[in-house]
Amino acid sequence: MIHEDIQLSGSLQISGSFALPLAANTASISNPLTGSIIIDQSDNNKARIYNGTEWQEIASQSTPPSIADIEYLVVAGGGAGGGTAGVNGNGGGGGGAGGLLSASLSSIEAGTTITVTVGAAGAGSTYGAGEGTNSSIESTAGTSFTTVTSTGGGGGGQEFDGAAGSYGKTSAGEPGDGGSGGGGCANAGANSIESAGSGTTGQGNDGGISTYNTLGYNSSGGGGGAGAAGQDGPGGGYNNTHGGDGGDGKQSSITGTSTYYAGGGGAGGYYTSPASSGGQGGGANGGAQSSTPPNGTANTGGGGGGRNNWNNDGGGGNGGSGVVIFAYDPTKISATGGTITTRSSDNFKVHTFTSSGTFTVSNP
Repeated sequence: MIHEDIQLSGSLQISGSFALPLAANTASISNPLTGSIIIDQSDNNKARIYNGTEWQEIASQSTPPSIADIEYLVVAGGGAGGGTAGVNGNGGGGGGAGGLLSASLSSIEAGTTITVTVGAAGAGSTYGAGEGTNSSIESTAGTSFTTVTSTGGGGGGQEFDGAAGSYGKTSAGEPGDGGSGGGGCANAGANSIESAGSGTTGQGNDGGISTYNTLGYNSSGGGGGAGAAGQDGPGGGYNNTHGGDGGDGKQSSITGTSTYYAGGGGAGGYYTSPASSGGQGGGANGGAQSSTPPNGTANTGGGGGGRNNWNNDGGGGNGGSGVVIFAYDPTKISATGGTITTRSSDNFKVHTFTSSGTFTVSNP
């Protein structure tokens, strides 16, 4: 039999698995060869390799954090519609929609925690139209991201009886500024006309202004929406002085379904007039004669409807609460928080927050 040495050059790859030898401790290995690998039972079963002089721990390889872009939609709470505290039949202005912001968070890495705040709706009352509260997302780790905040919608203008000494901007009856502005309201008395509330650039639009009719049939303005301003009060005759319509919101397909968000509320009109329309995206209609006006749709940031009545004091409709939505590629990152669905067009994961919470990013 012929025996020959076999020499290998280059690299050697072995498929399958093999078990490393167990050692009570490194001292129990006599005359170890350079490159020998053992499991050291005396030190929490750490893997060690002999470098020719000493045994060294083989460092574990940690998984690097995954990184991906995350789409977001942040909509604040909508403002309430204006109410009435007089006997002149002038309806309240429509509530402004909550601000809407939509873009992507760039290069968010696993380990990032994002605090989510969902804005509440503004509440309507006889003597004031509450503004919606802000929605926001705020990161505590990761890259290229700090805070994104959308502004709550402005409340609609209030109608006050002239005998009470409350005319337009001399009282709390003026329309509010916000993500979108509230609609103005014409109060009792000639030339008592309020301008509209202002929207926030990049988030929403102004409300409509009120119109004074020389016969006293005043017409209030609709609330602004994320996609369009509220319509001005159209004026008109005794039976046609309805309020201005609310401005439309904006469409988003972040969930996989094209949906309008942040529509303005319709205004109330003179008491015999038909109700005005709310804007697409959760904006409420103006109230019908002497009835409680509708609220903005929840989780859309829609504005509340203004009251339309005669000698039947009451508040406007409440706004609609806000919403925060994230979407991402699940092959790059994973996350928890909110209600999770799958976008059918690209299998992105979608997390919807209808109340405040935490969005936590991890490796897939």
